[in-house]
Amino acid sequence: MAQLKSTWKEKISIALGFNLTDLSFESITRLLHEPRDSASLAIWRVVFGLLIIIDIPQERGMASISRRWGDPQQCHFPLFYFLSPLPVDWMYVIYLLMFLGALGLTIGFLYRLSCLTFVLTYWYIFLLDKSVWNNHSYLYGLIGLQFLFIDANCCWSVDGLLKHSIRNSHVPLWNYALVRFQIFIVYFVAGLKKLDKDWVSGYSMGNLADNWIFDPFRLLLTNEQIDLYVVHLGGLLLDLFIGFFLYFDKTRLFAAFFCASFHTMNSQMFQIGMFPYVMLATIPLFCYADWPRRVFKHFPDAFKIALPLDTQLQTNKHCLYQQPINSLDLCQQPVNEIRPLKGKLKGKSTRRSQRGASNAKRKVATENEICVRHKVVIVCLLAYSVTQVLLPYSHFVTKGYNNWTDGLYGYSWDMMVHSWSSQHIKITYVDNTTGQVGYITPGVHLWDGASERWSAHGDMLKQYAMCLVNRLKDHNIRHPQLYFDVWRSLNGRFQQRMWNPKVDIVAADWSPLSQSSYLMPLLSELSPWRTKFDEIQDALDNQTTVVFVADFPGLYLENFVDPNLGNTSIQVLKGTVAVEIADGGKNVTLQEGDSIQVPPGRFHIVRTISDTPSCYMYLTVNTTDVAIRKKFNSYKEIRNHNRSNLSEFSSEELKIFNDLLEDEKFIEEYKSMTVLDRFQDFYARKWSLFSSSFNSAFQAVYNIAASTTLYV
Repeated sequence: MAQLKSTWKEKISIALGFNLTDLSFESITRLLHEPRDSASLAIWRVVFGLLIIIDIPQERGMASISRRWGDPQQCHFPLFYFLSPLPVDWMYVIYLLMFLGALGLTIGFLYRLSCLTFVLTYWYIFLLDKSVWNNHSYLYGLIGLQFLFIDANCCWSVDGLLKHSIRNSHVPLWNYALVRFQIFIVYFVAGLKKLDKDWVSGYSMGNLADNWIFDPFRLLLTNEQIDLYVVHLGGLLLDLFIGFFLYFDKTRLFAAFFCASFHTMNSQMFQIGMFPYVMLATIPLFCYADWPRRVFKHFPDAFKIALPLDTQLQTNKHCLYQQPINSLDLCQQPVNEIRPLKGKLKGKSTRRSQRGASNAKRKVATENEICVRHKVVIVCLLAYSVTQVLLPYSHFVTKGYNNWTDGLYGYSWDMMVHSWSSQHIKITYVDNTTGQVGYITPGVHLWDGASERWSAHGDMLKQYAMCLVNRLKDHNIRHPQLYFDVWRSLNGRFQQRMWNPKVDIVAADWSPLSQSSYLMPLLSELSPWRTKFDEIQDALDNQTTVVFVADFPGLYLENFVDPNLGNTSIQVLKGTVAVEIADGGKNVTLQEGDSIQVPPGRFHIVRTISDTPSCYMYLTVNTTDVAIRKKFNSYKEIRNHNRSNLSEFSSEELKIFNDLLEDEKFIEEYKSMTVLDRFQDFYARKWSLFSSSFNSAFQAVYNIAASTTLYV
């Protein structure tokens, strides 16, 4: 029995790479400072840097600086209130510095300074605007912070060419452990978040099966089965276990295949920038650190002139060596000497290599004892790891940021767990001085590319309200009250109010440590109605749309029917409502099963008069669009038969028909594009973004220089 237990312990130790009985602080410190090949870390540095360089003009927003930061009257949503954007020309300088930092990181030139430049500028831009936060933007900032402390410039870097002491040297194991742990957390916590009932039931990401990427699955499964089993349950299992499988040799190849397939599919389904490609680039980090040397040694010698692929690894002062350098593992210590870059420098380079190797051997004797520096590193790693584990669940403390969902938005790794749809936003102001009541266009004083995320978070709603107060002063409204009526649906539920429309947001308190006082509860008891929604929608024709609404007792919805929606009706599903038609219209009480036609081009009010929440649905037909489509079909038939008699159509209709024809032509051309055509289109769009971004940046630098010269 003792022998059997010993065998199991040995197997576990072999699988984990260390002895379970030796988990003291000293042994962990020594383990995490063991030398490893720096080649894989260098590949990660180069690929991440290139992807960020591509990402800066688009998703980071360099191409839209003037629209996003150029108007001093715009409202912004910084994490800390003391943060504010610089003048627009200086914002271009900030982005230019971010780009230069990413470029220096990529090529490994002035590595620490480049990393520091990238990190400071990136986090400044990130913290300036919570409305654009997402998990992958947060991840990029964390990775940049990690690069600042790890030795990713020890291989294939300009610094290594200029400074022989770091060229082609080892890196401590904790460099890899830190990055691997971060990626593991991204997957595993995302999997834990997907244990949410909505995700397991298949309501979080609806209708993804319609995408062409799932065509192979349609041979065996229906779209509903693809959504449930492949998207939701498959995504749950992948996130929960892929991090574990990537760690072990026997499962790594299997995990890499599914991981690569997952991110490739995401890159085609979602507009999420470089994130799928960044995650693809993390897969090799879980392989042995010397895998690039094993691959590149089969390359022609021409490549080795520029990038020495089989040179001798040097010691690193950040590592702990437990054995003489000559007895190090050959995977860590290739036997070939460092090759010179040019023939005329051969003798000098060889002598320098020999001196470096001799010095390295002498350093080994002094770098095998644990000192304070090594212990500080482990403590910092532990603190960082604990923070990354706890932060996604910090909503127990930071309650003010959570609205119907758990976890802080932007860095809780709850990727795709919650899908939202907004139906109605109304902002009402009341002048305390005159009693005047008016309405504000939602999104006013925001840049034209801003999302509606501000309307879904209590902190940003408060910030927007205070910004509007300052803007209303320009209209002689000194002491306004502001009321927000925001209707949203979470994961396919009823559209319902998110905020109490009777609460003045200007006067309301907000704190990150307490729940928003103006948040309305999610009507989760109505969640089972989603099954009925599917039945109702399946019974409708293609020309009819439906919106499901739920409201609280004593409140009312004021709505306006677009004149084009000539056939709009309200049908009650539960509770009792009173429908009031404006401008002398009728006032009708409706109970469950009753319906009423509401006129287009007029306001109406739906008031909940039952003691429990009311549920009703809007059924609408865009009669104008239906009529146009019928005429458009006639128009195409006339054109196809080469008939020139178009007198039955007005000039306005002919203009609409030409626009529809252009749309159809664009769709057909896009479908017929080859892979090469799509690559050229991608390249043209990226080049346009780059050229416009840097032309504007250089102009901004010129403006700053010119104004400084003029001032002097």
